[in-house]
Amino acid sequence: MADLKRLPDSEFEIMEIIWDNPSLQPMTTLQIMGKMKPERKVKLQTLLTMLLRLMEKGFLISERIGRERNYTPIILKKDYMKVETATFMSRHYINSISALVKTFYEGQKLSSGEIKNLKEWLDKNKKE
Repeated sequence: MADLKRLPDSEFEIMEIIWDNPSLQPMTTLQIMGKMKPERKVKLQTLLTMLLRLMEKGFLISERIGRERNYTPIILKKDYMKVETATFMSRHYINSISALVKTFYEGQKLSSGEIKNLKEWLDKNKKE
C-alpha cells in the first residue's frame, strides 16, 4: 500500500466517481462519463486513456461484458487517502499534526464547533 503514488487530479476525480458508486459495483465507461461534473467532462478517448492508466497503476480492474467494459476498484478510497495524507503531512508539516492544526487555526479556518470536536477526538484517542 505504501508504494501508491499520488494520482493527478483528473485521475483522482475518476476514482472518486468509482469509489462513490454504491457497494463499489462495477461501472461502465458511459456511467463514469455521466457522473462527471459538466465543467470536467472529457472526450471519450481521453477518459479511456485515463482508465487505462488507472488500471496500469493498479487502481482498477476491467472486465468486458458484451459490448461494455466494466471497471471495478482494487484500491479502496480509505486506503488511498491514508497514503495521500501521510505524504501530505510528511511533505508540508514534517508529520506534525499540531503544525497542521495551527495553520488552520491561524488562518481562521476552524470554527468553535470544529475545535470542540477536535478536542473531544483527541481526548478519546490519546495514548497514555
